[in-house]
Amino acid sequence: MRSIKSIKNLKNKIALVRVDFNVPIGNGKVLDDFRIRAALPTVDFLLKKGAKIILLTHLGKDGSASLEPVIKRFFKISKIARDKVSFFDNLRKFPGEIGNDQNFAKKLAEMVDPTLSGRAGIYVNDAFSVSHRAHASIVTLPKFLPHFAGLQLEKEVKNLSVAFKPRHPFLLILGGAKFSTKMPLIKKYLKLADNVFIGGALADDFLKAEGDEVGKSLVDDTNYGISNILKNKKLISPSDVVVKSQNKLINKKVNEVAKNEIILDIGKETIKDLASVIKKAKLILWNGPLGKYEDGGAEATKKILKLVVASKAESIIGGGDTVDLISKMKMEKDFSFVSTGGGAMLQFLANGTLPGIKALN
Repeated sequence: MRSIKSIKNLKNKIALVRVDFNVPIGNGKVLDDFRIRAALPTVDFLLKKGAKIILLTHLGKDGSASLEPVIKRFFKISKIARDKVSFFDNLRKFPGEIGNDQNFAKKLAEMVDPTLSGRAGIYVNDAFSVSHRAHASIVTLPKFLPHFAGLQLEKEVKNLSVAFKPRHPFLLILGGAKFSTKMPLIKKYLKLADNVFIGGALADDFLKAEGDEVGKSLVDDTNYGISNILKNKKLISPSDVVVKSQNKLINKKVNEVAKNEIILDIGKETIKDLASVIKKAKLILWNGPLGKYEDGGAEATKKILKLVVASKAESIIGGGDTVDLISKMKMEKDFSFVSTGGGAMLQFLANGTLPGIKALN
């Protein structure tokens, strides 16, 4: 990928910059601006090179959300003059974005370079967290303009690539749900890592495959071949869990869960076991919360985050809910690297590239 650092002069040019400001909104305000802040170094760099900037982002799934709260937050924290940076409309408002329509991508490019000569404008991708999507603004737009990688995209690739030639002992922690996106990673890193810990809703599937009762907990009924990896000595699954039983939270061994209970979090003994592995690790890679985050199952994730910070290991963390918790705990700077990506991080770690990265080559 060509970096924006290779650009010498952008005077009188317009930079069309794809960012991912798809951030949580509540009561018309941005609740977490981590992704907005991550893009500011790229915006500042391009402005110093003399460019004017048009930012491209989506917000929400269907394109109905107004970008106004995002725009307000951007200018508040960046303190950039409004005549230097402008925003295009919510990309998801246009069917051509998700449909990866060539004409839509061309129209976007013509905003900065009407003749598509390559002289009037450039395209910059700084949206790592959506670069696993084959959408028009990610994979087709770069075909029409000179294209470059933004500073955050470069940082993501550099830091996550550490996992391909890791320092040992290497611990992978996987939580959250969406088993289909995590299974390729589990199989790959059971070969690369020294230990793979499974938490969150993923652990429910493993416990069920081991023959334990998981009650009314979230499970994926698809057969992913879990039984083939259960005996792998590198694999660590919970020995105890926190369940919700008649509105009470109770710590139980995994073989004590009742049919009417829901597993919310990993238990105290599991945290202790994981603490000893964390202490020895030189590299810790983590994606996804270890409990049912939104229903009061965030305690173990908080404790493990603190243990990771206290360790001497290089720490790379990602996943939307995990990063949201890190932001609330004001711990972003305590880890070696915090990724803006969730699904993009998983796909990059599994495949070594993403559609949006390939489009910049």
